Amino acid sequence: MASAVQAGGVPADAKTFLGHPRGLFMLFFAEMWERFSYYGMRAILVLYLTKHFLFAEQPAYAIYGAYTSLVYITPIIGGYIADRHLGARRAVLAGGVLITIGHLLIALVEAPEGV
Repeated sequence: MASAVQAGGVPADAKTFLGHPRGLFMLFFAEMWERFSYYGMRAILVLYLTKHFLFAEQPAYAIYGAYTSLVYITPIIGGYIADRHLGARRAVLAGGVLITIGHLLIALVEAPEGV
């Protein structure tokens, strides 16, 4: 056998960044910005809903709870889609794009009419 091959068809000696596979570098940054996004949104979501959109506290906390639970449920759906249809690289890219679009919409959308 000329060279060892890991699962996924990547040669064992294909290391580029501090002895780690190149994909780990990209995965680290995707995960880092996802966590930054999650904890940042978690800190301001209820304030944003109650002060900007004038929600009462009860519905704002319900939305906060739904947001927090969806953060832990959607990776199951995303993992299925990644495994069956997109592949890991495209799934990470699509997730990053969706997070970016969501935050841009929050920043750009105004309050509904009459509020």
